[in-house]
Amino acid sequence: MNNKINIYNLIIILPLILMTIGCEDFLDVEPQGKLTQENFPVTPADALLATNACYTTFRDWNYHSGGYPILDIMSDDALKGSNPSDQLATIGPYNTFTITPTQDGLDRWWTQLYVGIKRANVVIEKVPDIDMDSDLRTRYIAEARFIRGLMYFDMVRAWGGVPIVTSTNPELNLPRSSAEEVYNLLLADLEFAANNLPVKSSYDPIDVGRATRGAANALLARVYLFRGDFENAETHALAVISTNEYALENDFIDANGVNGNNGVESIFEIGALEVGSTSGGGNQYANTQGVRGNPNRGWGFNRPSLDLRNSFESGDPRLEGTIIDLGDVLDGVEIMGDATTPDETFENGVLVEIECYNRKVWVPGINTTTQWGHHRRLIRYADVLLMAAEALNENNKSSDALVYLNLVRERARGGNNAILPDITTTDQSELRNIILEERRHELAMEGHRYWDLVRTGKAQTVLGPLGFETGKHELLPIPQTEIDISQGNLTQNPNW
Repeated sequence: MNNKINIYNLIIILPLILMTIGCEDFLDVEPQGKLTQENFPVTPADALLATNACYTTFRDWNYHSGGYPILDIMSDDALKGSNPSDQLATIGPYNTFTITPTQDGLDRWWTQLYVGIKRANVVIEKVPDIDMDSDLRTRYIAEARFIRGLMYFDMVRAWGGVPIVTSTNPELNLPRSSAEEVYNLLLADLEFAANNLPVKSSYDPIDVGRATRGAANALLARVYLFRGDFENAETHALAVISTNEYALENDFIDANGVNGNNGVESIFEIGALEVGSTSGGGNQYANTQGVRGNPNRGWGFNRPSLDLRNSFESGDPRLEGTIIDLGDVLDGVEIMGDATTPDETFENGVLVEIECYNRKVWVPGINTTTQWGHHRRLIRYADVLLMAAEALNENNKSSDALVYLNLVRERARGGNNAILPDITTTDQSELRNIILEERRHELAMEGHRYWDLVRTGKAQTVLGPLGFETGKHELLPIPQTEIDISQGNLTQNPNW
């Protein structure tokens, strides 16, 4: 764990300090410390607290697609995991595209994203009126708009058009806005953030982990890539690269591991402490996926698939950096696995599943609590390099694309020139497929694969055998509870 005090420590410490002030005889005085929308935030200190509160949204279990990594499970990279019966009815349907509008987790994810949006709206709406340093005020607003843009991008990818909330006192029963309207809002938020946030290196150590100009430009590149706007995707990806603020970790493991927390490759990550509660600063994301059984590091959901395993090029070290197998020894600990989970599963005599786990969420330690300290990378530099390569290739600059693609492959081979040779083809169609596969191997189990298949139009071909249906599964169903609450004001997505 980084020993620097950073934003995530402040999020935990500051509320505790506030709670200890004025405890004596509190029953004998007016409740002056009670926070309402009328009296918070009003001071520069309030502005800091309100901005920090936006970041706490990410550590809540529900932020991670309702608690479970369903986006990996819905792709060809992963299966439900855990033992065969655990959460079979609630998570299993994501494996087979048999989910319904009442499926477990969708309502939690939807609600948590709006919690983040509400917290961001407090800053965006209230902080401009606070008498404080103007540069700091602008930065807080830019941080909040980055977070709101990120939240709405999650929503529009998952559900298409959703109700747009930009006020702390929105109207009741807001209708669904169009996807285009949601994109217009989030792009404006991210552009504001890119123009007003500082670069990573200009932050003081106490502010490590806050949103940066690089994070905003990287997210803009991702949004434009998802929309097929390759010119803007190229512009924003190259804007990140040209700052020289980021680099690839020397060791692929460190790109998601503890040695790379807030490191050179991290553009935006969710910081956390090794504490077994969200309120204490922990994040249950890795615990949900941690090794099940012996050693007991978690629940074991989101198991890497055979298809993912078999897709790696011969000798690619990223295979071992992505998948934990039984018998592996990590940090002196032998992985024995779960007695209630078959080591191998066969269907009609064919091997379909192996007990294994997601290496990218491993945290060294002696118990499950250590897993709560995993820093989930939402954006890392390797992703930006591959986005740049993809956009350049689509913009008929294939030779330029090779530069960034081969940087990723160079790091992956770790100095072993007998494996992962540089790509040399400049055929646009061939290179397009190579970049997509490179993204799969570099970013596996990080929540990107499903969206990559949807946005490139390959979902039906790749996921059709698993149950994916074009015209339906590009979007998730609106949670039925939300439709019920709206009394029909919200309409369901097509074919759900």
